[in-house]
Amino acid sequence: MLLEVIATTLGDAVTAERYGADRIELIAGIAEGGLTPSLGLIEQVRAAVNIPVRVMIRPHARSFVYDESELRVMRRDIRHIASVGGLSLVLGVLGPDGTIDERALASLLEEAPGVPVTFHRAFDEVTDQLEALEVLLGYPQITDILTSGGRRTAPEGAERLAVLERLTAGKPLRILAGSGLTASGLSDFVRDTGVRRLHFGSAARKNGDPLRPVDASRVTEIRRILGSLK
Repeated sequence: MLLEVIATTLGDAVTAERYGADRIELIAGIAEGGLTPSLGLIEQVRAAVNIPVRVMIRPHARSFVYDESELRVMRRDIRHIASVGGLSLVLGVLGPDGTIDERALASLLEEAPGVPVTFHRAFDEVTDQLEALEVLLGYPQITDILTSGGRRTAPEGAERLAVLERLTAGKPLRILAGSGLTASGLSDFVRDTGVRRLHFGSAARKNGDPLRPVDASRVTEIRRILGSLK
C-alpha cells in the first residue's frame, strides 16, 4: 500500500516522510491544482528526505493543452530537475480533442530517459479513459496514473477506479487514486476499488485546509488505516 502526500514546502516534505508517507508529490500552487515548484525548493527537498519525490511539471493552470512555447518551458524544467538527480516527474498533456497528445508527451519524456513518471489528473479530462489507458500503457516510463475516476472526487469515481485497477493488475502502470480522499471512509474505499496507491492533499493538512501545512497527526492516522488493510 503506497501513500503519496503533496508537499509545497520543505517542512511539508519532512513531516510527511517522518509520519508515514511513502512518496512526496512536490508542487507549487496547490490552489491551482499544482504547478512546477522552484528549483531551490526541489533541491532542498531532495537533500532533506529519503523517500521518493515526484515533481510537478505544469507551467500554468489554464488547461492541459500546451503550445510549443509552453512545451519548451516544460522541457527545460525537466532538464533542470533531471540534473538534480534522484527525482521523478508528474505531468500530463492533452490535445484539444480530449485525447492524450502523444507527440508532446514523447517530447517531454525524451528529456529524462528512464525517469519514472506519474501522468496526472489531466487523465480525468480525457474523452475516453479506457482508450487513454491503452495509450499510456505503451510508455514504460509512466508508472502511475493519478485519477479520481473521471469524477470530482475519488469516492465519487470509485466504480470507474475499480475498473481501471482491474485493467492494470499485474502491469507496471498502476492507478494512484486521489482527490477528496479522507481518513473517514478510507477502508471502505480501498476494499471497494482494490486500489493500492493513494494520494492525499488537503486531507493530510491542518484542518483539511490546502493552504495550511501537512499535519503529522493526519498523516499518522492515514498510515495507520492503510497499515490495517495489508
